[in-house]
Amino acid sequence: MHTARQPAQPPVVPPFSATLRTAITLAELLQRIEASNQSIGAAQYRQLVRHLGEVLDALGPGTPLDTLLGTFPAAAAVYENRHYDVAGLCRSPLEASLNSELKARSVIHKARG
Repeated sequence: MHTARQPAQPPVVPPFSATLRTAITLAELLQRIEASNQSIGAAQYRQLVRHLGEVLDALGPGTPLDTLLGTFPAAAAVYENRHYDVAGLCRSPLEASLNSELKARSVIHKARG
């Protein structure tokens, strides 16, 4: 008796949550704005960044957030700036982080002097 071989089933991928879909949409929009030569109003930009930051925070830590931040550098910068007090420039390459810190120290020193 010859049994038919069942085709391999694709891996089960959980559906994206509404929060993750929103975060991806906002991150992609911000990335496009950052790369564009056209500008948007300051209030619109602040609202986009604020909304994206709130949605990123709602995602919480984990693979979806890490993947999103690795895909969209502008969103990673928003996330890093929102959590600078506890994480510093943890998502930036080390050299860029060091240069940013040195520049910030220089500006602070000049402002005090």
